[in-house]
Formats: sequence, C-alpha cells, structure tokens
Amino acid sequence: MGGYMGKILRVNLSDGTIKKEKTDEEVAKKYLGGKGYSVYLIYQRLKELEKEGIYAGDIDPFGEYNDLIFATGPATGVTGFPEPGRYHVMTIRSPLTGSIGSANSGGKFGPYIKFSGFDMIIVEGRSPDPVYLEVIDGEAELKSAEELWGKNTFDTTKILTDRIGRCSVACIGPAGENLVRFACIINEEHRAAGRTGVGAVMGSKKLKAVVCAGSEKPEVSDPERFKETSKEVNDKIRQNPLTGEGLTKFGTAILVNVINNAGSLPFRNWQTGYNPEAEKISGETLAEKYLIRNHACWGCTITCGRISKVEKGPYQILYTEGPEYESIWSLGNDTGVTDLEAVIKANHLCDELGLDTISMGATIACAMELNEKGAIPEDLLQGMDLRFGNASALVEAVWRTGYNAGFGKYLALGSKRLAEMFGYPELSMSVKGLEMPAYDPRGIKGIGLNYATANRGGCHVTGYTVAPEIAGLPEKIDPLTEEGKAMWVKAFQDFTSVVNSTVNCLFTTLAVGAEDFAPPLSAITGWELSADDLMRMGERIYNLERVVINKYGFDAKDDTLPPRLLKEPMPEGVAKGQTVNLERMKEEYYQLRGWVNGVPTKEKLRELEIEL
Repeated sequence: MGGYMGKILRVNLSDGTIKKEKTDEEVAKKYLGGKGYSVYLIYQRLKELEKEGIYAGDIDPFGEYNDLIFATGPATGVTGFPEPGRYHVMTIRSPLTGSIGSANSGGKFGPYIKFSGFDMIIVEGRSPDPVYLEVIDGEAELKSAEELWGKNTFDTTKILTDRIGRCSVACIGPAGENLVRFACIINEEHRAAGRTGVGAVMGSKKLKAVVCAGSEKPEVSDPERFKETSKEVNDKIRQNPLTGEGLTKFGTAILVNVINNAGSLPFRNWQTGYNPEAEKISGETLAEKYLIRNHACWGCTITCGRISKVEKGPYQILYTEGPEYESIWSLGNDTGVTDLEAVIKANHLCDELGLDTISMGATIACAMELNEKGAIPEDLLQGMDLRFGNASALVEAVWRTGYNAGFGKYLALGSKRLAEMFGYPELSMSVKGLEMPAYDPRGIKGIGLNYATANRGGCHVTGYTVAPEIAGLPEKIDPLTEEGKAMWVKAFQDFTSVVNSTVNCLFTTLAVGAEDFAPPLSAITGWELSADDLMRMGERIYNLERVVINKYGFDAKDDTLPPRLLKEPMPEGVAKGQTVNLERMKEEYYQLRGWVNGVPTKEKLRELEIEL
C-alpha cells in the first residue's frame, strides 16, 4: 500500500500495554485513513462494547472506554501532494456534545506520526498518573509526565523538544487538565486540533503529550505518475486567486470584510450579521499593523498562517501565530470587541492554555448576552464586567476558563450548558452542543443546512458551502435561496470526508475537486481510483459516522438550528429580513441521503457496503 506505513500503534493507559497492529488494506480501500478509518474503528469498538453490555449512550466522555485516535491518511507526509501536513483526531464521544468527537490540525505532527513509523495511534483506558507517549522510529514508550502536569502548551513543547531533539509534540495545557469541555490539543505551539473537546478527553486520560520522531517515510507506488499528476493539481492551486494569492497575502482573515459585506458576519452573539467597525479586526488591518511574516504547515504552498506581534500596551505579545479568521470572529466580532490587539492576546492565551477559540469566543458572547439580560447573579461574576465590546473582560474570561477560576468554571461548560443553567437555552448559538462558526445562515442558506446536519455539531468544515455561495467556487450560486442547497451540502460533506481521510488541507478544495484528487492519490496508493470512487468513499464515511451518532440518540430532532436563526429576521444588511427555512431544505437533503428521520435506511447502508 503506497502512502501507508502499514502499522497502527495501540496504547492502553490503564495497564500500560503497547501493541503494534497491521493497517488493514481492505478497510483502507473502503475508508482511506484519517477520519474514515477512525470512524470505522469507533463503530467496531462500539459493537464490541455492546457485547459486554456497555452501550453507546452510557459511555462517559471522561471514562476509560472513550478511545482517543490520532490518525493520518495516505496523503499525509507525502512530499508533492497538495498541503499534506494535517492529521485527524477522533474520540468515541465528545465531552462537549455527547456526539462523536472530531478535530483536525495542521503543522507537522501528522507527517511526524508517519515518520515515527505508524499510520495511527489509538489510546485506550486511563492512566492513574500523568504520562506522555514517546514514539520514535517504530518504538513507543510511556513516560512519567509529573513534572509537565500543570504546564502550559508552550513550556511543555519546549521541554520535550529540548529533550528529544527533532520531533513534533502534540499536547494539552491547563484547560485539558482541568477538563474544560472545549479544550483542544495543541501541536507546534499554535496549531490546534480544536473542536469537540478532544483535549479534555486527553486530560481525563492523564495523557499530557504525544511526541513523534523518526526517519521513516511513506513510499509512493508510481513515482513518475505521481510527479506528473500532483504537479497539475498544485498548478491549479497556485493559479487560483484565493489559494494562490488571497490566502497567501492576508491569511484566512481576508474573510472578515468579505463575510461582513455579505451581511453574514455574526455580531454580538448573532443578534445581527453586520458590524460597521469590522475593518478594525480585518485581515487587511492585521497585515498592515501586526504581521511579522507568513507561516506554512509542513509541505504547504498556500502559507496562510500568520506570525504576528503586538509591540506595546496592555496586550503586548512579541511573537505569536494568528489569529485566524474564525478566532478573530469568535473572540472579536461575536463578543463585540473591535480592539484587534486584545483579540490577538486572547487568541494567544487560547493556544497557551489549550482552548478551542471558536467555542471560547462563542461561550463568552453567550455569557455577555445573558449578563445583558440580567440572568447572571453579580456575585458569580466576581467583578468581571462581561458586556459586549469589553476587551479586558474578553482576555480575563479566557484565562479564567482555562484554569476553572471564578466565573471561568461556568464558561468551561460551553455555551449550551451555560445558557441552560441561567434560564435562556435559546441564547446558545450551537448545534448538537457545538458552537457554530463565523457564518450566519440567514444570509448564507446552504451553510445553515450543513450546520444542522453536520454529524459532530455546528461546523463549517463539514461541508463548506460558503465556497460557492460567497466565493463563487466552483461556481456562483445565490446565497439567499434554499433551492438546490441540499445537493450542494451533500456533495461538500462527502468530499470533505475524503479530504479529512486522505488527510490533507481543506483549502485545496477551493481550487480542485475529486477529479483532481483521484490521479495523484491513485499514483500514491497503487489503487486505480476515479472521482466517483472517492465520492462514494466520502458518502460511506459520512453515513457510518451518522450510524454512530444515531447510537447516541441523535436524529432529525437534533438536525436543527438555534431559534434565533429560524424565527428572528436579520435586522440589517444585505440579508435584512431573512430567516432560515430549514425544514424545506432538510426534507430534500434526507431524500438525497437516503435517510428517514435523520437515520440512514438499511437499503442505503447496503448500497454503500456498510456492514451492521
């Protein structure tokens, strides 16, 4: 199998055993790697547990049965494949949502898993004491992390890198240790496997870090064909105005003004979709005032990463990465904070403590609206002035959350539990408990259907229909109509499942499609894959993931949006007067999917060769 190392590492923290298993070629041919192979393993694990009388809905996200998987795919770490520096993390259950846990990160940790000799690392059980996992040249060892426990992600990374040398470190900070429900896993200090609380799962296992190093490299089955076909794909990416120029020049934050002008940049906990002062926190302003240089993940040509600094003042930080578009939106626009220096500082703290910036900012915004309504007793706030636009309160709220300090212990629950606790559940702008990102579907209807039907919860990268609806890629469609959006959502969700299983960067999909991916992937693996083959794989992965979340009780009732988006017309901007007619789109979507009440039919599963 070209592109694969052929081995999976299985580590049981409860008894300290470490085993090596073969990567199953038949499973790989159906599910690739990354997200797909992980979903398959999770489903098989759930079936095993059921035989022992342990059912999916009874699994504690912080318990010993919640396996944690670090996964690469056949494209990860393959020089020449477009943007191959990513890895996927999955857990059987998310502590934030109760659905499946799923996150994705760039940097170089994904390739270094491969270089250490493995395709995947599966972590089972719970350690009684803090440990870290060292994986070097095909061998693995658990070591004490007593001296690392309590340290932030920057210090942890430096200590382990100094100790081991050339390596990559994925670790948790205080947020993961303190079981903040949206804690993330950080690698290279600023790259985050951010969503669904995978860092809290790692913390519950007392696993402080995973360190990978080695000199092994994935082989390509047909080097000449790969060289030729990958060049064609990379040329398309370089020639595309967004992946070849816009993202390089301004990073992902180029979207701040674009989405604001489309009337869909959620402002002040989604009360509206337009911020008249958005320019203050835009990618253009970031580049003009705070940018040091660009930064790329391993093997990347787009170089959308930002190295930035704040030279002086209360939010001084002389070297940091980002903030990305989603972080600027959540920590800035959603909270009403237009002081970019405070946003940069808050983003830096999230990386340092190990917090998902999307859920963090959205939860703070939810708390600000709750406070605005007088729902939070003053004694709980302990003097923290949580009001929209308060920059200092934003920064304070972040560190308090990471340490479960003061009101931070309530923010650490996430917006859904927070809003329910204080009597306004409708103020949590989340789907299935996962806070939605920076696109208001009252102005971009397709992304609303995607949020609602995304298996892991409110998520844009499950199916980024913003590409055709706003950027006109691969073609321009009307963002304000529901008509035809079900087809686009299904196609994007299926193809995204492929990309997260190869595993490489989703930004490539702004310039290329399945027909472009198939030739170089065929050359890597030695399998003859067509675009149709890839899309069928993606559909299979998405449906099996849906089977898993059905086991947790999620179905059509959970494929919905917050009441604000369904009932409250957009008050201003391009999308003024718009709401989301979700049921109309959802009915068509279920028909295309072959689902009834949000559940795949047995006929659909047989068609996709999914064995129940």
